[in-house]
Amino acid sequence: MENRTHTTLERIQQHIEPLRQEIIQHKVYGVINDLEDLRIFMEYHIYAVWDFMSLLKALQINLTCTSIPWFPVGSGNTRALINEIVAGEESDVDAEGVKKSHFEMYLDAMQQCGADIKPIGIFLEALKSGKTMNAAYEAAGTPLEAKEFVDFTFQVIDEKQAHIQASTFTFGREDLIPNMFLTMVNDLNQKFPDQISLFKYYLDRHIEVDGDHHSHLSLEMTAELCGSNEAYWLAAEEMSVESLRKRIGLWDGAYQAIMNRKA
Repeated sequence: MENRTHTTLERIQQHIEPLRQEIIQHKVYGVINDLEDLRIFMEYHIYAVWDFMSLLKALQINLTCTSIPWFPVGSGNTRALINEIVAGEESDVDAEGVKKSHFEMYLDAMQQCGADIKPIGIFLEALKSGKTMNAAYEAAGTPLEAKEFVDFTFQVIDEKQAHIQASTFTFGREDLIPNMFLTMVNDLNQKFPDQISLFKYYLDRHIEVDGDHHSHLSLEMTAELCGSNEAYWLAAEEMSVESLRKRIGLWDGAYQAIMNRKA
């Protein structure tokens, strides 16, 4: 069983590798040359940072008991895996050692960089007040590509199928950050430490926590939820592919917005 699971995980990883490479080598990274370019990129990316947290909480709701009275839900192993990831994502430490979610850390980085956080703020306030997603997009002026990205994530959430949520979270939501982008951020941080240091910290933390430890935990969680059910594995593969395609679409939108600004 363990060997078969390992082979199936490898099959999915091989299948999605071309899409992963397309994201790593995306042209958006090559056109971010100054602070203004980076601000535009962040104004798109913040939607992915936010809906990642929503997908994470959907998994926690599915895999643990989040209502009263309490009853044991699922297996102790999947409960442990998702609770550990949630703790790390929802209450990590920022550059000052203050407990914050990765979303709040990203907002801090946007503010320091001079990016516009008003649209995402309007979007969240609209949702908090009970407005529909479409009404929130309209109020915030959300870019089309960000809207399509979030809509896909909420389609996955609304289906309430833990194996699909877990696979989308695991395979489709890695922020594949190429070295050229990290080098550019490091260079900008040398020139503008008072504007980039928090974003550099966020990326370093993201790579350290999400890219390594959390990716192992989420692989284990996906494997346990799919088990020996081939239909679950096929659905997991299909949704992972679609999620990566949506990420490429989001990056295409950011690229076009940056090029429009340069023009």
